[in-house]
Amino acid sequence: MKAHWIKYHLNFKKTARTSHGAYDTRTVWYLILKDGANSGIGECAPLNGLSKESPEQVEHLLQEICNNPEDYLWSAELIQHIPSVHFALETAWKDFNNGGTKILYPSAFTDGKAGIPINGLIWMGDESYMQQQIEDKLKSGFKCLKLKIGGLDFKQELEILKSIRRKYNPQEITLRLDANGAFKPEEALEKLYELAPLHIHSIEQPIAAGQWDQMEMVCRESPIPIALDEELIGIHHSNDKIKLLETVQPSFLILKPSLHGGFSGCTEWISLAGTRHIKWWVTSYLESNIGLNAISQWAYQTGAKGYQGLGTGSLYVNNIPSPLEIKGEELWFNANAKFQMPENLMIP
Repeated sequence: MKAHWIKYHLNFKKTARTSHGAYDTRTVWYLILKDGANSGIGECAPLNGLSKESPEQVEHLLQEICNNPEDYLWSAELIQHIPSVHFALETAWKDFNNGGTKILYPSAFTDGKAGIPINGLIWMGDESYMQQQIEDKLKSGFKCLKLKIGGLDFKQELEILKSIRRKYNPQEITLRLDANGAFKPEEALEKLYELAPLHIHSIEQPIAAGQWDQMEMVCRESPIPIALDEELIGIHHSNDKIKLLETVQPSFLILKPSLHGGFSGCTEWISLAGTRHIKWWVTSYLESNIGLNAISQWAYQTGAKGYQGLGTGSLYVNNIPSPLEIKGEELWFNANAKFQMPENLMIP
């Protein structure tokens, strides 16, 4: 078996703003396994400011894998500490074993017979920009909106949310929030109580990761269910996962295979969460359609409930054309369409 990797730069249609910073471009790496006519492709998509691994670490490990692919295929723990590469290798191997079709998990979803409900993602920006995004998503048929907060003055954000609730009650529109750790521990509960009358479904990571005692208190006292996201980064061993869940006791986990240990790592999180009555959903991590395709297929076959965060495929001007399509508030796989790989990404 041979392997090689290719770097690819994705350009956002509009600047994507979070409390971690603004993104106009992002880099991904494609890992390709090949043996004769058969091949498989996986995407490595760390994100600056969130992922622990650096681009230099990614490229070094990808080259190590390409030098000796079989060694890494049989010893996945060798790359457990760099989850974006773990996800790429895991996906490429799955694709390889399915004939390079990019059908990793055959199902009613890949047959084009079932869609996946997704939330409409609202990016940070000034008030008019956020309001315009909200109106666009609602006109498109979305009934669950996820708003990134923490980038504007809190009172401004609160007023935007109030304006939604004045028009749409909780039975019409579900509101999810993602603070990306923007609240200070000493102010988090006050802000959560201000948000509570707006019937918020959940809020992701209200305070920064790594403060387990404070997060436990927030989860216990909050009038809004708390979801963990960044808190899961860098936790790969079962005992550490159990300790986190039993210490913090969140309501939800947000699972991102590129960030949380690939499919195998996320599957373990699901199992551990289930025995502790913690719910979860799956989101993408701003991957291109190569990674999004794999995550969507995996999410469907897990039996994931409710709205998933898989609507990021339309963010880029130069994404890989794929069978993924958004219809209303659902992600679908057009079984009659094909991936159209650019020439510089064609497998030699």
